[in-house]
Amino acid sequence: MVTAYPLPEGFTELEVFAIGTALLVEALLGFCLNGLTIISFRKIKELRTPSNLLVLSIALADCGICINAFIAAFSSFLRYWPYGSDGCQIHGFQGFLTALASISSSAAVAWDRYHHYCTRSKMQWSTAVCMMVFAWLFAAFWSVMPLLGWGEYDYEPLRTCCTLDYSKGDRNYITFLFALSIFNFMIPGFIMLTAYQSIHQKFKKSGHYKFNTGLPLKTLVICWGPYSLLCFYAAVENVMFISPKYRMIPAIIAKAAPTVDAFVYALGNENYRGGIWQFLTGQKIEKAEVDNKTK
Repeated sequence: MVTAYPLPEGFTELEVFAIGTALLVEALLGFCLNGLTIISFRKIKELRTPSNLLVLSIALADCGICINAFIAAFSSFLRYWPYGSDGCQIHGFQGFLTALASISSSAAVAWDRYHHYCTRSKMQWSTAVCMMVFAWLFAAFWSVMPLLGWGEYDYEPLRTCCTLDYSKGDRNYITFLFALSIFNFMIPGFIMLTAYQSIHQKFKKSGHYKFNTGLPLKTLVICWGPYSLLCFYAAVENVMFISPKYRMIPAIIAKAAPTVDAFVYALGNENYRGGIWQFLTGQKIEKAEVDNKTK
């Protein structure tokens, strides 16, 4: 017989089930789409280019986010966190690592596209590998800080998953939050903004718009913006008066990032989309210039 654990405080049976279901759908859909991106890169020779390596980096990070969401969904259906305090720390670290790596890799793609369209310089493998390694090491540095005492990982309001603890709002949290936000949200966002603005001006002069230059930055802001606002608000006010179910909404929105990224960076990429089609159907795609075009 399965033990029926009590409902988390502030949630109804339907709300817990709805959150668990949303997390599960996001995890499965995002993992399938990004897994297809990864396998296609491995199997289709035409996709194995320096520029697409950065798209692969996003897909790898997003698969990690999906694994994190799947664990959270499983725990939500159980109504409790079954992996103990050490498991909570690992879950929080893994979620932060993959989320930050995804954001940094998105900024790297923007930088590559700027040079491709505006300076006509072609990325070399050595540069792509260095950028990918830097993105993951940079993400690992900031993700390990809460394990060392700067910031802290703790349970989300549903208490079935773990993330950065914003409930205290003390100096330790505030200093970590502002440093984290500057280097992992504002700077990547600025890189994406300036890069895509320059590309937009280039397209405007030529009259030929090859992709929606505003979509990548909008994706970043929409998916991660609500969670960032919640964390910033926690730095100046006590957020505990906000209902736990409302504090879970930004986390659920953030977990949708892998699915959205797959459509923006892989399925929305003309060359990559053709490679995926070749992998699924076996139909040979015509050789085309790899330019990361996003429709």
